[in-house]
Amino acid sequence: MGRAGCCCRGAERLTSPSMVRRFRPLLLLIIALCCGAHIGQCQVATPQCRIQKCTTDFVSLTSHLNPAVDGFHTEFCKALRAYSACTQRTAKACRGNLVFHSAVLGISDLMSQRNCSRDGPTSPTHPEIPFEPCNYHSRTQHAHTQSHAHAHSHSHTHSHSHGHSRAGYLFCGLFGDPHLRTFKDSFQTCKVEGAWPLIDNDYLSVQVTNVPVVPGSSATATNKITIIFKPYEGCTDQRVYQAVTDNLPAAFDDGTVSSGDPMHNSAGADGASRKVRALWISERSPGHHVELHAGYIGVTVIVRQLGRYLTLAVRIPEELAQAYDATQDLQLCLNGCPTAERIDQAGHLPLPVSPPALGLQLQQLRRPSYSSQTQTSAYGSTQVFGVEGARERCREQLEVEDIYFHSCVFDLLTTGDANFTVAAYSAQKDMESLHPHRDSWRIYPRSFATSSLHFDSQNFKRLALLLPCFLSTVLM
Repeated sequence: MGRAGCCCRGAERLTSPSMVRRFRPLLLLIIALCCGAHIGQCQVATPQCRIQKCTTDFVSLTSHLNPAVDGFHTEFCKALRAYSACTQRTAKACRGNLVFHSAVLGISDLMSQRNCSRDGPTSPTHPEIPFEPCNYHSRTQHAHTQSHAHAHSHSHTHSHSHGHSRAGYLFCGLFGDPHLRTFKDSFQTCKVEGAWPLIDNDYLSVQVTNVPVVPGSSATATNKITIIFKPYEGCTDQRVYQAVTDNLPAAFDDGTVSSGDPMHNSAGADGASRKVRALWISERSPGHHVELHAGYIGVTVIVRQLGRYLTLAVRIPEELAQAYDATQDLQLCLNGCPTAERIDQAGHLPLPVSPPALGLQLQQLRRPSYSSQTQTSAYGSTQVFGVEGARERCREQLEVEDIYFHSCVFDLLTTGDANFTVAAYSAQKDMESLHPHRDSWRIYPRSFATSSLHFDSQNFKRLALLLPCFLSTVLM
């Protein structure tokens, strides 16, 4: 039939370089969905083409890397270069293979995004991760390998073949008045005055204490965080970390900064591999930013003090987060805030109307002890904000008007404390460094999300009609 048989008028315009660049991510996604999950149905892979092996090796090389740990960039670039070299070795056999060409384009895009040089050291082609019982990733990888081998050697039964899958991670964050992002990416604003459990399972307990921010307002903020790392046989005894306003220690309650024997390999900032313990604390900014790494359970916790209050971000394996009993069901990260404690309305955060007395209340808060606790910056003063003034101040650090931006505006209108602008910005950055799914980073207020969904659905329908013709045109 040739090009004349194309189902769409003007399809030739879609093959222009600018249009190809514009639709490349969507095109790669469609190819990956079609050929990655159901490779047999697309009939594009050949026995000689080794692209699937290249991709599997890349996943093995990077699945244990943690963006929050020093050396992540170096190791990720090494893995990308190894991936690229593998595709070059199989290029001849993969000629015409859509999966191969989408992988090559994806590698190029990732190298550009990560500023990886084409030349440099590469990771081993066949990575061998030693079994370390106090390294969560090593433990789960070993269990997955053993289960996979068991399934192949006993192909007549599959009762245990799914017993150990690759680890999935969850994220939870708390900041501001306070704003809570749950494991299910539900964003809530709550009162929850007093002590409340964020996480409480067989491995980890995290409790926060919230106090009123401004007299006459229901908004509260966190001034105390208690984290309990429960004992794990052969790896660590119980360790307790506690932070309160103006006391963000770089050690556990007993004065130690780590626990367990040195056995967990971690890449340093210079790319060199070092031994670290099962549990350790890293102080990034004295008095303002501390990170706790529990390698034996795959948990990372970031604690900050911004102004008078604390923020928290947690990354934890899903299987560990689900290890709790009926007495531990009150967990804000798991189930969100109780309905009676919520300030938002099903995801919609109504902006507060500043009471006439707010200015006087803020003046009363300006006492020496408060000013000494406030960050030394342009945001170190308390003032009365109007809606446009609050939006302008938040826009200085938060370019996209997602839920973090709207939380910032809410906090400024509620408290007049400009430190909450920095808190929202830092909370967003901590989320981006720990959240396992980039496509879930952005959350928008309910009204914005509804209009965006309508817009996207209409455009997606149009694209769905154009893409089959686009693909046929490009490949002919």
